[in-house]
Parts: sequence; C-alpha cells; structure tokens
Amino acid sequence: MEENTNRGDMREMIPEFVEKKFSEYSLELKGLIRALDRTVVKVPLIMVGLNTSGRIAGGDKVMNNVRSYVRDRNIDAEIAETGAIGLALEEPILSVQLPGRTRVLFPNVLPEDISIILDDVFHHTIPAERVLGQMRNEELHAWPDIPFLDELSFFAKQHRILLKNNGIIDPLSIDEYMANGGYRAFLRAIRYHTLEEICILVEESGLRGRSGSGFLTGKKWMNAQQTPAEQKYLVCNAEESDPGAFMDRALMEGNPHQLIEGISIAAYAIGATKAYIYIRSDYYDSIRKLAAAIRDARNYGILGHNIFNSGFNLEISIRKGPGAFVCGEETALIASMEGKRGMPQSKPPYPSVRGFHKKPTVVNNVETLSNVPHIIANGADWYRNIGTGDCTGTKIFSVSGRARTKGLIEIPMGTKLDVLVNEIIGGSRPGHTLKAVHIGGPYGCIIPPEKMGISICFEAFKKEGAIMGAGGILVLDEKTCIVDLVKYFMDFMKQQSCGKCIPCREGTKRMSELLNEITRKPAVEDQHDTLEKFRGLIQLEKLAEVMHDTSLCGLGQLAPNPLMSSLKHFREEFEEHIFDRHCKPNVCRELRTYYIDVELCTGCTICAKRCPEEAIIGTEKHPFFIVPDKCTGCGICKEVCKFSAVFYN
Repeated sequence: MEENTNRGDMREMIPEFVEKKFSEYSLELKGLIRALDRTVVKVPLIMVGLNTSGRIAGGDKVMNNVRSYVRDRNIDAEIAETGAIGLALEEPILSVQLPGRTRVLFPNVLPEDISIILDDVFHHTIPAERVLGQMRNEELHAWPDIPFLDELSFFAKQHRILLKNNGIIDPLSIDEYMANGGYRAFLRAIRYHTLEEICILVEESGLRGRSGSGFLTGKKWMNAQQTPAEQKYLVCNAEESDPGAFMDRALMEGNPHQLIEGISIAAYAIGATKAYIYIRSDYYDSIRKLAAAIRDARNYGILGHNIFNSGFNLEISIRKGPGAFVCGEETALIASMEGKRGMPQSKPPYPSVRGFHKKPTVVNNVETLSNVPHIIANGADWYRNIGTGDCTGTKIFSVSGRARTKGLIEIPMGTKLDVLVNEIIGGSRPGHTLKAVHIGGPYGCIIPPEKMGISICFEAFKKEGAIMGAGGILVLDEKTCIVDLVKYFMDFMKQQSCGKCIPCREGTKRMSELLNEITRKPAVEDQHDTLEKFRGLIQLEKLAEVMHDTSLCGLGQLAPNPLMSSLKHFREEFEEHIFDRHCKPNVCRELRTYYIDVELCTGCTICAKRCPEEAIIGTEKHPFFIVPDKCTGCGICKEVCKFSAVFYN
C-alpha cells in the first residue's frame, strides 16, 4: 500500500527543473508532471474528504476503515485525503478511481459501508443507489449509466476556478499542486514582470476585494507599491467571522498552495518581503494544512531567500486571532497583529500607506488572493471575459439555512440571484415555500423572491440597498420569523462591537433592546404598551440613520442593514408582532399562547409544579388550565408534560 505518495522524492529535482524558463519545458519535466498528475492513475486511488465538515460527519472513521480494508486484503492502492467538493450535506464523500477508469464519488458514506462499496468497485461494479456521480475525463473510460458531476443541477451552472481542484487533489501534496500547474504563475511573475507590471495586470483584470465594498485590488497594491518604505507587509485576512460563511475555510483546507501562491505574487507586487496569514485560532484544520504548505514551499525553494535567483525574498507566517468579528476590519486586524486590542482606526491614512508597524500594508482576504495565480497565468483579458464589465471573475457563496441543497457555489459575477437560489440550490426545502434570502452576513440584507432578478454585482446590489459581503447566503422559508432573525443579528453585532464609538456601542445595544421588546408579551395588556412598541419601531429607523452616518467603521455603519431591509420588505411582520402580539411562524417563544388539552391531561401536576410563573392551576387527577395573563411563554410545561397534552398557537 502506498499512502499519500509523491511517487518518488522530488524535493531535490523539482527546483532544478523549475529554474528553467517555463516556455521551454524539458521532456524530463513533462514526464515528471505527467507522473504526478492524479487524473490518470497506475494503482487504485481512494480519497476521503477530510475537510472540517467531512470530519464532523465522521470522515476520520471512514478513512480508518479504508486503510483497514486495503491493509487486510493486501491491495496495492494509494490512499489520500482531499478537501470539500462543495456539497456540505453529502459529507463525508469517498472517491475511488481505478486505472483506466474515471473517478467515482460516493456521498454520505458510513464506516460500515466501506467494504460493500469497495468490494463492488474492485469487481468493476458501481452500486448506482450509492453513487453521487463520476468526473468527466475524455482520456479515461467512463462508467456506464452513472451521471457526470457536471450534469448535476448543483454543478451544471457553476464556473469553478478557485474550487476546481477542491475535492480532487490532496491538499497536503505540493507535488500534486505543481503537477496541476501550481506555482508557475508565481515563478513567471518574479522572472518576467516588474512589480509595477503585476499591479497593472491585476488592476486591468478588474479583480475587486471579495468582501466589503469591493475595492479594486490592483489599485490598492499600487498605492502600497508606490509608497516608499524600507519594509512593507502583505496580510491575508483569513478571519472569516461571519456566521454561516465557510468559503475561506474550504479554500484553505482544500487547496492551501493556491493561497500561498497568491500571497507570494501579491507580496512581490507590492515589494513586501514578509507576509502574514491572520486566521482565527479555532480553524484547526486550516492552520494545519497552511503550515504544511508553507513548510513544503520553503523546502522546495519557493519561499525564502533569493527565490530561484530572482533577488526576491519572502517569508510567510501564520498569526492566530481570537475570532472577534471586529477583527475582520483591516485596521482592527492590524491592531490585533500588533498585540493590541482589535479596535478600528479612523482612515485616512489607509493601511496601504501606514499599516502594520506603521509601514505600508496590503490586507486582502483569502478568496481575493486565491484569484491572483489564475490572473497571472491566463491574463487580464481572460479574467475580464468572466463576469461583467464592472464585476469580473467569479464569486464563491456558502449556502446554509433552509435550502434544498447546502454548500459552496462558485459562479460568474453578473449571474442572477434567482439562478443561484432556484436553479443551482433548488430553492427551499421540499414541501416548503421560499420566503426570502439573507445575503452578506450580520450586516447583510434580506431579499424577497420578487427582487431576486438582481445581478450578483457590487453596483447592482448597492442600487437595491443590499450588500454582498463575504458571500454567505441564508435561505429562509415560511417557518422563519424575520423579526427573530433580525434580533439575532442585532444581538450578535451588539456583542461584537468594540465599543470605541458611541453610535455603534449604544446604537446596537438600543436596537437589540427594542427588538427584544417587540418579541415579548407585555406584563399588562394595554394600548399604551402597544403605542410604546410602535414608537420604538420608528425610533429604530431613525437610530439606523444615525449609526450609518456617524459610526467609525463598517461594523457600526452597516449593522442596521438587516433591520432596514426587513422593514422595507416585511414590515407587516413587525406590525403583527406589535399590534396582534402574534408570531405566525411560532418562533418567538414569548409571544406563544400555551393551552392544555383537557382530553389528554391526566392531572399529574408536574407542569404546575415546574411553572416558574405559577400560571397553571387545577386539581390533582383532574385537567389543569393555563392562565394566559400569567403565562410568559417559556415552554417548560410543554417540555415536562409526559402525556403531550400541552400545545401552543
């Protein structure tokens, strides 16, 4: 058995070959690349998705059973881990490729399934009821009656550039990354392009920051490159603190060398000799794989001093952050890297002029930097032809919530949101009605179905008062309470506020208080309380304007976005909570009206004894009753009832 093999130790050979011009590959190098290319295998290849979601779903046990199966049967096979292919609900995913055959993927694999699946595959039989699909490869024989992955609705309309090798290559193998074209763009950049040429090329490509407002990446680089300083820094923002966002994590766990190459090119373009990856400390698997990628790149001479005699020096280090949402803002991130409290600073000066240790610093996120090798390798025109005029390239979205299909999606900029929601992920869960989507994380916006004809583009979103953010999409159906969702986001922002500026610190707190009042029954039912809540709703709108205009950073300025967009499209839900004191999806527990079915109640008294408000009355061995005026809707009575006699509406 050959596990995680590199097909021979190439550490001494590859740098010697790479030293030559890439336009003049020797036959030896071509043969080496062919030997390392896993699209064609000489022995059976078995891979298990061991990204974070795969591990949570039991991927480690699946991998252990694969090893035992191969060892016990003395099979000459190669075993390796891989990243996320994008179908989060299908993890763990097992892929098997026999010599001369296309690779086949099996979803939701349990440890006990291994012997059944592999027995069938090694006897050249594919259990169709277990298979997800096969990868298309014109050089290999396809399995009959097995769908190709690119024919599945989830993949058919995607345009995978950054995710192309996710779930296909071994993220821990630098040899395999190089066999798939890795590090050619970096070596081309340091050999044939000046710093300014790289900045211009990236600017001409139209690449924009894949988070926040979408500032032109090449322009930011040029500002730093033209600022004189004896030391400059490149920082990769891998904080990814948006709830429900997992794009960056998937890129780092599935193809870490792609990010390392992007960082290396960016550092060269701005004249930086030191680069940092700022990552939240609980991204354990990402940190492990990035550390291995940095180590292997250094061993191969791709990092270090005088890289391939180009005169360029570069060291990349990992800095662990606390996981605070505010540290996603670049000035707060820099403060955290300097050992200070992560608090935003006023701008200008911008970090590209005065950043880490008061030196020119460029901060880009993982997805932005991962695009760079592809732009250098294929050219600015190639990249501009993907997407639209103002928004070029692709964008990765992580879909969660009440969606039919959840996972990672990479589509060209300019694609209609309706295509993503209704065609690629199939809308909401079966049997449920799509209510809206929330896009952009805690400072994102809620978009109803009638507005989903909007193009996925920074300008188009801005015109609609929406924001793309990092790309997290939360699918909502009729069981979702919009008021409760907004309350969650506002409470999150209140907790994550650094507290430096009054509008954000006090504004998020007051908004959270008002939203909690709206979703709570009053102690005494009267019209005055209703009017106070309505006044609070009006106050929320005014407070949102003040926060947007006066907060120091984007966290405070954009915090009211979920509230304002929901008031715009779902105002009747807020009014229903205020005037009718009713939550139609029955999500807001404190607005529920509980009652006891007298036909089912046995008078056991347990609910009355456990009620904290003494709102349940009755006589033992006779039906009990709930006093509505005393009930706070805590739900304890329903939880403790052994006869399922408690209901709510």
